[in-house]
Amino acid sequence: MSFMLIAYFGCDMVTDKDGYMHLVQYLTEHLGIFENSQQQAVSEDTVMELFEEQLAAQIIMVCGQNPSLSFAQRNLVIREVDSIVYDLEEILARIADHKATAEQTLFITEFSCLIKNLFDQEIAKLMAA
Repeated sequence: MSFMLIAYFGCDMVTDKDGYMHLVQYLTEHLGIFENSQQQAVSEDTVMELFEEQLAAQIIMVCGQNPSLSFAQRNLVIREVDSIVYDLEEILARIADHKATAEQTLFITEFSCLIKNLFDQEIAKLMAA
């Protein structure tokens, strides 16, 4: 089954898909939310900590909603999330350690849900195969 998974996904589950590229573009188009914010921080968490927390929560949900995923498949999901976090660290390098504002928190929550949707789509394709 692990071989089938790698053959099906080509070692990448979402990070090589157009949907992911569009989300990265969406993030870069909205960097002003992070770079030019005049709002008061509402969280003790940094921007990067919030991304990590939100993505972790979404991926826990993905795995919980798909109990038939094998250990290898779950590991692939986790590796993909690690790649996404790395991309976020690169894109948000200058502001990753800033405390998050309400607007940023809302954006991060929305973005994380969109990432989950990508995983949901790819897992549905896998299960249908």
